[in-house]
Amino acid sequence: MRQFPCAGCGANVEFAPGTNALRCPYCGHTTLIEQPPEQMVREHDWAQFAGLPRKPIALLAANVYVCGGCGAQTESDTVSDRCRFCGAAVVAQVDPADQVVPEAVLPFTVDQRALRAALRAWAASRWFAPSGLKKVGEAESAKSTYLPHWTYDSRTESQYQGHRGDHYYVTETYTSNGETRTRQVRRTRWSGASGTVARNFDDVLVTGTTKVTKDHLDALEPWPLTDAAPFRPEYLAGHETLRYDVEPEQALDTAKARMAPLIEQDCRADIGGDEQRVEHVDTAYHDLTFKLMLLPVWLACYVYAGKTYNIQVNGRTGEVAGERPYSAAKIAAAVTGGVLLLALVVFLIWYARQP
Repeated sequence: MRQFPCAGCGANVEFAPGTNALRCPYCGHTTLIEQPPEQMVREHDWAQFAGLPRKPIALLAANVYVCGGCGAQTESDTVSDRCRFCGAAVVAQVDPADQVVPEAVLPFTVDQRALRAALRAWAASRWFAPSGLKKVGEAESAKSTYLPHWTYDSRTESQYQGHRGDHYYVTETYTSNGETRTRQVRRTRWSGASGTVARNFDDVLVTGTTKVTKDHLDALEPWPLTDAAPFRPEYLAGHETLRYDVEPEQALDTAKARMAPLIEQDCRADIGGDEQRVEHVDTAYHDLTFKLMLLPVWLACYVYAGKTYNIQVNGRTGEVAGERPYSAAKIAAAVTGGVLLLALVVFLIWYARQP
């Protein structure tokens, strides 16, 4: 476990979003986070990793935090958190013998003030939302959390089999109302097709946690992954970090599923013609590498009419995704207004046609 004492007063400092520094919540003293010049974001070779012995993440014991401030001892499956008794920032040391160590982190830039502004803008843009939703800017709770994600790089080579369809037209004779007429009818000539296509994939992103709704996380994309910094535990201080519970092998299957539609597009483009049928694709993955990356998300919730709604906010761009209530009264009013407007239009058309 690690804590970072303030050089000014000795209290535990925290990473300040939007900066590259640790800031003391008590005296305000800041300390820059220094990156060693030799430290880089590295990709791990999949073939080498797959042969290493590793304990399943589900069997790992909880991290034990012993707070240097109050001496309290707590257990958690997070990688960083706050002491449950005094609130001091604590960061666990990840054992590379047990689990994959993060290689990169995308630090928070959205702070509490920017979070409130993003939530207010999101609430104001919701159609048919109850008027009380405008108060969502003052969420019941909001926690800055780093979520684990896997990224995969690969050079793919895909052999495909399918058919190419080329349109042509024939003249067809038909009878209508006793008259013989002709018309052009389109036909498709199909021929077998096969070939090989190649594509390079970089940073195919897969969520590494099941504790946050996938659809909401997908809605927070795109992420500025090129802004990621080499992992330093200082970035986690004062923020929660979830430990991954999606194994890298499982995430690789998801990554391949995300690559598949683009590979199929390449196959169709290679087949050419007016229509294509891709019936079989066999893909080889070369130079396959991966890494574990931590992405910043504000996890917020609010209560409306006795029900709790969850919201996620991209801690880098301010993009908001989440659940929202609907106002039955506003929807009914809109439907009624639409019906009345339609009735008015019909009446005006009828009136205009009267002699």
